[in-house]
Amino acid sequence: MTDRDHSLDALFSLDGERFAVDGSETCWVKFEVKECDVMPERPHGLKYSLTLHAEDGTRLLGFDNAHGITEGSGPGARTRIEYDHKHKGERVRFYDYEDAGKLIEDFWAEVETILQERSN
Repeated sequence: MTDRDHSLDALFSLDGERFAVDGSETCWVKFEVKECDVMPERPHGLKYSLTLHAEDGTRLLGFDNAHGITEGSGPGARTRIEYDHKHKGERVRFYDYEDAGKLIEDFWAEVETILQERSN
């Protein structure tokens, strides 16, 4: 028996893909997913960037683990070793990575929310 995350195959298959997402092809998503060494910053053994962009290329949403983050400022600021986080507009928040399938699901749910907000 293995503990392999089989949803990784789906995530890796998205590497390099771009899709129009709002029907009018003004917003698009981009996936970058690479296998990497397991390390404290990337304990899942992958480096990823899942992004939603506006028609002018502006990033509206991003889930990635490209760099560490600090949440907040001053004495109440939080940091953690894992790099997993999401960008929504100017906000950056920690993201609790569970597995590749949940990452894909969470990303598409946020994309749908943003597209609905933009259509109102």
